[in-house]
Amino acid sequence: MDTFEKAVRSRIMSHIRGKDTKPEMLVRRYLFSRGFRYRVNDKRYPGHPDIVLPRYRTVIFVNGCFWHSHEGCKLASRPSSNTDYWDAKLKRNKENDAKAARSLEDLGFNVIVIWECQLSKSSFQQAMDDLETRIKSPKE
Repeated sequence: MDTFEKAVRSRIMSHIRGKDTKPEMLVRRYLFSRGFRYRVNDKRYPGHPDIVLPRYRTVIFVNGCFWHSHEGCKLASRPSSNTDYWDAKLKRNKENDAKAARSLEDLGFNVIVIWECQLSKSSFQQAMDDLETRIKSPKE
């Protein structure tokens, strides 16, 4: 059972950002500073990738650990109330992510996922170095 009335829950959920989040902005600023040019939230592609690098045939999803159920991550803990709703919601998110990635790979794109937890101060530079390598030298 939800602890809020439906209208209150709706208002709360409407304030959760779907694009231009802090993690996305960190990645975009880094890429731009390194000379990469990209498109943002391009609706022409399956899953509306957060970042599309047409020159490199690469798409990047910057995923929140909670919303996309990052396995083994402390930021991906499940809420203890309304568990049926959250289990179904988070499962659906993972299925949609996998479907979009498969579709993009079928179109010949290199699909990269950056997790919110990789963008902490202690691991940011390593994550960005790895990202740049994966963009310039995709797996064959």
